[in-house]
Order: sequence, then C-alpha cells, then structure tokens
Amino acid sequence: MSGKAKTAPTTDLPRLMKALRDQGITDPQVLAAIEKTPRDLFTPDLFKERSWEDSALPIACGQTISQPYIVGLMTQALTIEPRSRVLEIGTGSGYQTTVLSHVSRLVYTIERYRTLMKEAEARFHKLGLTNVITKFGDGGEGWAEQAPFDRIMVTAAAEDDPKRLLSQLKPNGVLVAPIGKGPVQSLRRYAGDGKGGFKVEALCDVRFVPLLDGVARDQ
Repeated sequence: MSGKAKTAPTTDLPRLMKALRDQGITDPQVLAAIEKTPRDLFTPDLFKERSWEDSALPIACGQTISQPYIVGLMTQALTIEPRSRVLEIGTGSGYQTTVLSHVSRLVYTIERYRTLMKEAEARFHKLGLTNVITKFGDGGEGWAEQAPFDRIMVTAAAEDDPKRLLSQLKPNGVLVAPIGKGPVQSLRRYAGDGKGGFKVEALCDVRFVPLLDGVARDQ
C-alpha cells in the first residue's frame, strides 16, 4: 500500500506520534494506523506545511480535518476489532475514514457535501483502499440498509443523544460522538449493554461542526 507516511518531514511525524502517546493514545493498532496515513494528502494546499501539526485545519464547505489527537482518541474509544463493520457519519476529507479502514474490516461512510465526497473517494482510490463504502446523503439518518453496525463514529456534533444512530448499533456495539449545541461539546462514548441500554461515558470537551439535519448538498 502506498499510504505509508513517507512524505512527512522526518522531524515532524515522530514529533506528532510522541505528542499522541503523551496525551494517552496508547493502542498500538491505532497509533500504527495514524502513522501510516499520509495526513498531507488530506490537507488543502494552503495548509500543507501544517499537515503534521496536532491541530484541526479548515477544508472545503466550511468543514475541518480533525486534530490527530481527536482522531486517535475517538478511534481508540471505539475499541474496534479486526472483523468490525464501522459506520462513520461525516466523511469530510477522508482522513478519519482512512485511519478507521486500517483497523476494521469494513467502513461505511456518509457525507452530505458532494464536493467533499468526490475528493475523499479520489484519495481512497489513490491509497488503494478496498474496504471503504461511501454514500452521499444525510448522515443523521444513518445507513439502515447496512445496519446493524459493530461500531459507529460521528464526526459532527449532535444536539442530543443520537437515538436514530444508536438504533443501528448492535446490542454490544459502541458509538462515539460529540454531543451539545454550543461551540464546545462533550465527546461521549455509548457502550451497549446487550439488552437495549447503554453505558454513557463523557471523555472530554471538543469542538466540532454541527450535525445538520436535512438533505445532502450538491456543493
């Protein structure tokens, strides 16, 4: 696979990986997935020099490419297994999707902006990813035809518990999502108890764009 992070300046990638470990990203599979995902491929030209910083960066359609620490934290919190089928709400640049693809069997990802979806699909093709299935549509609706999922990751902030998405999760599945209406949200982990209920854990405060309801956009 051509996705090895060989394009990173040799001083920048090790610094990023150390920063992730120092902040508590310890799962070796998650760290390996981030290390071999070329973040500069997903970063707009204007911000190429900042590709390997541990910070969020703007992309098209008013969206962002997430901070690597948050990507690592959310991926680690999902406790993905090699045979897991993962639903991602909000493809964006495709960076988080690619990290997920390295630690799971299949990734189903939904994006409501056609421009972002086409650009992400081109990146997946360039990286030779064969276990990512894309959909242009409203992520808030989930993907009922492919449910139930082992894991669900939401990369935009829902105002309240994402009940529709939780209903598409297996009884012992895990969903991770930012929850809240304001500029700062609570990153929450919902772990199914096998009986239709969930143990909810607040992980940290985060800043995500809102999860918008309504039709997808030809933008």
